[in-house]
Amino acid sequence: MSWSQQSPEQSGEPGGFLQRAGRIGRSLENLLLAIILFAMIGLAAYQVALRNIAGSGISWADEALRLMVLWAAIVGAVAASRDNVHLRIDLLSRFLSRTGRMATAIVVDVFTVAVAGILAWYSWEFVAESREFGDQIFGDLPLWPFQAVLPAGFALIAYRYLIGAVIQLHTLLRSGGARP
Repeated sequence: MSWSQQSPEQSGEPGGFLQRAGRIGRSLENLLLAIILFAMIGLAAYQVALRNIAGSGISWADEALRLMVLWAAIVGAVAASRDNVHLRIDLLSRFLSRTGRMATAIVVDVFTVAVAGILAWYSWEFVAESREFGDQIFGDLPLWPFQAVLPAGFALIAYRYLIGAVIQLHTLLRSGGARP
């Protein structure tokens, strides 16, 4: 059982406020992802129709679509991290005991925290440089606020996997590793 599938009693976290906050966060992520995807599909379809019918399109549509793809990818990755359903290559789990699977999951989660943390750090530097150099989009808007999803998303992924690793370590230590 992964840390995202545990009940509050299994994970040791108190219910009430945290469960409500988790549900609100999940709903906001889903809503944001749905808005981005519908806007992206709608704008792309409108752009194609305009190019085919009128022979020209919206001047800013391609830039907007690139940004929407970036946001959809990052928000989608954050949503996948909340449910611990990122793509993984899992060759050993069927051969390991429950304790071995939990220990392996902790190692993988800690590795994920490290990679996402490094990505958050360097994407923060990237956004800071974009701000410093005055990069612009859509003519005269600063680009860095649109890029800020990168460090925020990677930091949230790192945070979620860190919490998951702590929960699994707590569960492993509490069970004493005695179960098969």
